[in-house]
Amino acid sequence: MDPDAPSPATDTAPVVVSGIQPSGRLHLGNFFGALRQHLDLHTRHEAYYFIVNYHAMTSVQDAGQLRQHTFDVALDYLALGFDPDEAALFVQSDVPAVTELTWIFFNLLPTSRLEKGVAYKEKVNAGLTPNAGLFNYPVLQAADILAYGGSHVPVGADQKQNLEIARDLARSFNQTYCSAEDPLFPVPEPHILDDVAVVPGIDGQKMSKSYGNTIGIFDEGEALKEKVMSIVTDSKPLDAPKDPESCNVFALIKLFADEEKTQQIAHQYREGGYGYGHAKQELLGLIEDYFAEARARRKELEQRSDYVRDVLRDGAQQAQEKVEPIMERVRELTGLVRTR
Repeated sequence: MDPDAPSPATDTAPVVVSGIQPSGRLHLGNFFGALRQHLDLHTRHEAYYFIVNYHAMTSVQDAGQLRQHTFDVALDYLALGFDPDEAALFVQSDVPAVTELTWIFFNLLPTSRLEKGVAYKEKVNAGLTPNAGLFNYPVLQAADILAYGGSHVPVGADQKQNLEIARDLARSFNQTYCSAEDPLFPVPEPHILDDVAVVPGIDGQKMSKSYGNTIGIFDEGEALKEKVMSIVTDSKPLDAPKDPESCNVFALIKLFADEEKTQQIAHQYREGGYGYGHAKQELLGLIEDYFAEARARRKELEQRSDYVRDVLRDGAQQAQEKVEPIMERVRELTGLVRTR
């Protein structure tokens, strides 16, 4: 879906919304799955990006950790080039209307839809007992999107199922409470980079904090080297020809290298005499170079915590101004009486 096209429900300019969870330091999967899109879109459209600390509570129950992770995500965005003069960056809990909208949406969605949720089923299949927050996660996510009139959502491919629930809830609310000629919510569209569906972690599975297999965006020095060198490969000897397309290291190299460099390395794989150690050294250099400027900016921003908090405060104010007219209309349509 082209984010420059009008929203089909409202026939107005696109509103881009997305969130990212502060459950730990951001990693390459976060960057190539969603963050890169956020940065690309935020200067071209009305956009709202939020740090979803309510969502993080499904796995983080340490107050100090949650506060620090939330601040770290804000640092990461700003270091990577997010311009707060172009779009709103804020903390989810600073706009409590989203939890009000979540409750309204609970009453429009059968529980059977949530029982099919990918994250929920993964926990159940692993023999774990997921909490109610994880079960209801997609509904809060839908409220995050629709509270701001979101029409386009830059997400990783693995989040597409959750977006389908947001789309269903937009339709359900419009059909239940609105006339066909005057729907309130646009039906949001995913904006997905087709060439980066899943970023492999150091063990070959999808890169995820849950699996403990991540390479952090701002990892550096020995910590970065240790992670890169531990990426799982097969046992082919140095001299043997290798298939680059089946190699986890090459999959990561392709994210950083230009087309010419990628083809050159692929040729070396196939020719033989090029070991996985060579490929890992190449990847290490690519990561260091790619994030060098952002890494320096992040260190500077760490010394300017008041500025970072001001950015989040101003973003929340912009978000609140966007949400309130929509929520007033929601309350009116649903019959929620306000006496103050």
